[in-house]
Amino acid sequence: MVDDSFKNRTILVVDDEERMVRFIRLNLEHDGFRVNEAYNGTEAINQVRSNLPDLVLLDIMLPDIDGYEVLRIIREVSSVPVIMLTAKGEEDDRVRGLELGADDYVTKPFSPRELVSRVRAVLRRTESSGVSTHGLIEVDDRLKLDFDRREIWVDGELVKLRPTEYRLLYHLVQNAGWVITHDQLLSRVWGYEYRDEPHYVRLYINYLRKKLEQDPANPKYIQTERGVGYRFVDFRRQKAEDKNSALP
Repeated sequence: MVDDSFKNRTILVVDDEERMVRFIRLNLEHDGFRVNEAYNGTEAINQVRSNLPDLVLLDIMLPDIDGYEVLRIIREVSSVPVIMLTAKGEEDDRVRGLELGADDYVTKPFSPRELVSRVRAVLRRTESSGVSTHGLIEVDDRLKLDFDRREIWVDGELVKLRPTEYRLLYHLVQNAGWVITHDQLLSRVWGYEYRDEPHYVRLYINYLRKKLEQDPANPKYIQTERGVGYRFVDFRRQKAEDKNSALP
């Protein structure tokens, strides 16, 4: 029986062996996951930035740059969970991957059941420790977000965002209540090669505010931390405080 709790989660599988990718895809799709593929490190990095997967299965041995370097670059642009895949089982390799920011490690050959179990465990751990960007998110009576369906609703109207606006909003909401610096947003949304182009962030923040805010000049949702970056309103904490204040 397939567990539906993760059926909307997208897994990026990064491996240069087509047979291995096909094997992993079949087993993940059987359990209700959606699967994207990348066959080298450069493609993997681009997909993490543009397609916003929920988890990455990353092989160490890749044809252009190895998995460790890919992981290092991914950690500059995203906090997406990463499980390393490798034929090597030595402790030093496992430790190196974990020190670079991997969330788990699976050694080839592995059983489909083991892999799916690890994926579910990492997703549960990740989603329980932060703001979930799955399902319908009701920020308030005006603004509703559904990143699974890629739909943004303002005052009951569906608002169309360009891909870059959507990625920017995703990262802001994913870190609701926390300040994200200009450099972090540039790396995560545009790519680490854009870190010296801060005007991109200002321009697209303005675009988002015009589409989402009731008064873009006095924003409620996307707040500026002058000289540092931007913060999306901590709507979950705000709702909890409103609920407590309403109690007798």
